[in-house]
Amino acid sequence: MDSLTQIVLGAGVVELMAGKKLGNKAILIGAIAGTIPDLDVFLTLNNDDVIDKLMVHRSYSHSMFTHIVLAFPLAWLTLKIFKDKLTYMQWYWIWFMGLFTHALLDCCTTYGTQLFLPFTNQLVGLNNINIIDPLYTLPFMILLIIAMFYKKENPMRNTIAWAAMIVSSGYMASTFVSKYVAHQHFTEALQSQNIKYDHLSTSPTILNNILWSGIAYDDSMMYVSEYSHLQKRKDIPFMQVKRNRTALKGHPATRAIKTLNWFAQDKEVIIPNGDTLNYVTAKWGRGDFKNDTNALKSFLFYYKIFPDGKGNYDVAEVTPDSQDWSVKQAFKDLWERMFYW
Repeated sequence: MDSLTQIVLGAGVVELMAGKKLGNKAILIGAIAGTIPDLDVFLTLNNDDVIDKLMVHRSYSHSMFTHIVLAFPLAWLTLKIFKDKLTYMQWYWIWFMGLFTHALLDCCTTYGTQLFLPFTNQLVGLNNINIIDPLYTLPFMILLIIAMFYKKENPMRNTIAWAAMIVSSGYMASTFVSKYVAHQHFTEALQSQNIKYDHLSTSPTILNNILWSGIAYDDSMMYVSEYSHLQKRKDIPFMQVKRNRTALKGHPATRAIKTLNWFAQDKEVIIPNGDTLNYVTAKWGRGDFKNDTNALKSFLFYYKIFPDGKGNYDVAEVTPDSQDWSVKQAFKDLWERMFYW
């Protein structure tokens, strides 16, 4: 999830665990704990290697094993600072929960989290909530801010903090229901159109849990569409994309392709262009809901694997050209597809 949401979650967790003794310091410590895992971005800040960035983010800093170990020195440090406020084990659980809930929340998104490192680098992604969802974050944050204005001894503070957690958790639970309903609609649409596929993946589009992306695929073809819980039309037309995976076989950019395949989680589309391979990680679905012919414009973000002129291959991440794509138009299309289609 985005950094603000992780700060709010960490603050809420620690407030419930220690707010009665620490007051607003509990919210501050929780915010710090919720921020720490995402500090991994600084490890590749001066590194232009796209592949390194993919491998490092949401890796060891998001591992459950790392959180188990890291909580020990952090508990010792806060025990020394706050003296007899809490016991060492209380501090340990505060830090562990603050760190671990960050990773668990990230596991609900589509990006993928390496939760079980060093035992496996498998990406965990439940795909039930978008990386930015205001309906999860804002009520949670507003209630916590209100709780901060009450003294730690006031029972109302704890009541509001629990309300914040219940509201956010209730919304999170509803996203699984939303995902199930959307998944069923995609399944029925695929069956009615006699589309053959091996796997179906569903994930919410940005900023909401109403409009869902559906990706059905087998080894050679991919079928992509969207379904809104509020749409008026019953049909769900699918964009058909040839995957061209055979273009990867025997390609000399072994490290790059291996990493991109791992990151794409079997949802890649390859578009050859001379010596260059355009590698689309399609697991987020389309960004352009109207374009159903050009995969590079439909998915918006992709990677180029190209010869560097020295006998090696380089990788570059490609973002939309401002002449062909605008944030304003993208949000307008999202709104229309969500409510008026």
